[in-house]
Amino acid sequence: MKDDRAEVLRIFQAGVKAADPYLAVSEALEDVPAPALIVAVGKAARSMARAALVRFAGVKCLVVTNYENASDLDGAVVMAAGHPVPDEHGAAAAKAVIAALDAVDGPVLALISGGGSALLPAPAGALTLADKARVNDLLLGSGLDIVAMNLIRQQLSDLKGGGFLRHATPSKVTALILSDVIGDDLSAIASGPTVGPIGTAGQAMALLQAHGLWEDLPEVVRDHLRQAVPPAPLPEARNILVGSNGKSVAAMQDAAPEAHVIATPIIGDVADAARIICDQAVVGTTVWGGETTVVLRGTGRGGRNQELALRIAQEAALRGWTDWTCLQAGSDGRDGPTDAAGALVDQDTLAKIADLDRLLANNDSYAALNAAGDLLITDATGTNVADLGVMIRRS
Repeated sequence: MKDDRAEVLRIFQAGVKAADPYLAVSEALEDVPAPALIVAVGKAARSMARAALVRFAGVKCLVVTNYENASDLDGAVVMAAGHPVPDEHGAAAAKAVIAALDAVDGPVLALISGGGSALLPAPAGALTLADKARVNDLLLGSGLDIVAMNLIRQQLSDLKGGGFLRHATPSKVTALILSDVIGDDLSAIASGPTVGPIGTAGQAMALLQAHGLWEDLPEVVRDHLRQAVPPAPLPEARNILVGSNGKSVAAMQDAAPEAHVIATPIIGDVADAARIICDQAVVGTTVWGGETTVVLRGTGRGGRNQELALRIAQEAALRGWTDWTCLQAGSDGRDGPTDAAGALVDQDTLAKIADLDRLLANNDSYAALNAAGDLLITDATGTNVADLGVMIRRS
């Protein structure tokens, strides 16, 4: 129904609004000492920095964000970089951040949001950006969850896993963090630049071997992990969570008070996730959050939200549902390497797609949804708290 499409979009937008980085940072700054340096990194970096500069005008400020969210900001140096695959602009930005941290004399305010891991690549040891990009490509198609991917990334970086703190020492660091990680593990958000590492080089090696990725790594990466030594203890930092997926799901429920909330975040493979969502979806409105994974087996274009939406449509058809509408999208407005945030599907979607099984086998969810006219295009939202979903089911 047309009205249900508008309604699920309204509820989704309430969830995105709850993750507004400007408001989140503004509210958290009351108890933050005046810094000598502000470093903002991630998809929400520009908005977070704008809020900080309202309170701390004149302070040196570096902003590193993705190309879609980058624009000039008075009082700041804004650097755009590649996401999800790191690029040379990100490497240059990392060098600028490291130089500023090494030189700072006074407190540092770090503003951290999702995407920071790829946006600020600082290869450790003898590694190069090409080495890290190769690893990142392998991880993005591996089916590993974000925590496991970040555990591996931390072992290959000079800034991740607390490296930011090492360069800032002896200056004290306060970090305001907008979480895109389910469960809000601070060491996993942007690969934890101001938090201790998730794991060890040995654990990273074990993960890579268990998922069949070890032999595909550049030899220099394997050597780096084999030869890694335990790092020295980290200096302390003050890390403050200012926004999360859970807060956005709560806001969606506030926007639709009668809605049923799927209490456990939706994670794991998209096919399994579709069954879980449909098992728990009620007649009426259902909302959820989470972050699923897709194993790349083909050469098509798409993202986890687009593929999950299609698999929900398949699952609903198997169950004989005849009147339902579902929105599944990334809170950042970008799903995979596409211009779509996700999809808005209903009982008519599958009939408009020829040879869906072939398209899904090729991970070509974008083409399938484009044929159906069911892509959700929102433009970049300026925030990032993982993924959100809404379903209205009439029968």
